[in-house]
Amino acid sequence: MFMQKAVEIKSAEELAAMRRAGSVTADILAHLKGIVAPGMTTGDIDKVAREELKKRGAKPAFLNYHGFPAVICLSINEEVVHGIPSPKRVLKDGDVLGLDFGCVIDRFYGDSAVTVGVGAISPEAARLLRVTRESLEKGIAAVKNGARIGDVGAAVQAHAEAAGYGVVREFVGHGIGRALHEEPPIPNYGKPGAGPRLKTGMTIAIEPMVTLGSYEVETLADGWTAVTKDRKLSAHFEHTVAVTEDGAEILTLPSAA
Repeated sequence: MFMQKAVEIKSAEELAAMRRAGSVTADILAHLKGIVAPGMTTGDIDKVAREELKKRGAKPAFLNYHGFPAVICLSINEEVVHGIPSPKRVLKDGDVLGLDFGCVIDRFYGDSAVTVGVGAISPEAARLLRVTRESLEKGIAAVKNGARIGDVGAAVQAHAEAAGYGVVREFVGHGIGRALHEEPPIPNYGKPGAGPRLKTGMTIAIEPMVTLGSYEVETLADGWTAVTKDRKLSAHFEHTVAVTEDGAEILTLPSAA
């Protein structure tokens, strides 16, 4: 959804701009991850994200995007994605919190997500987070010039489903650059050797959304928050990457990395 029609190949200068946007995105996300604690509200985190964007001279990628009212998506437990921050949503010990965040630097976008535990979480939740993060890593490892989009989705799907988890179909990764969502869609499921080929200079966001139960989701009455239909836990990890001749360059790494 919300895709442009053309697949864009970025120049060296454009990739340099995307590295800057990705690094700022990652730095802010790392800061937000570090402050998550029981007793905070999701509204508190959105406020800090706004302050960090201002400090770095960056623009929010999500604020007012198709009407989204915040600078970050914060999704708790069974919420898969697009959770709206609120001063009334208090984080509790044992929650899992997905932080999906992006920014704009010099007209280019960065987009990344992590899911973290709030305080002490259950072994079941910790395993879900680990496997989802590994699924992202498997997807990134499948990226190279000439690979197929189906290779990426198949790598994500195989790892998550081997652990007994569901892989969300309704929301997928995407191209990214001067727009937050560009062509092509990057599903988290698929068949090896299927789909369009990846080409050097393409920039894509890979973002597995993995659940403890069924992959089916539904959207709440706010029109944004997507939850698992069976109300089981979900996790979400994402990186923006550039396709290279022999692999992928992760663009959303903290500047200290």
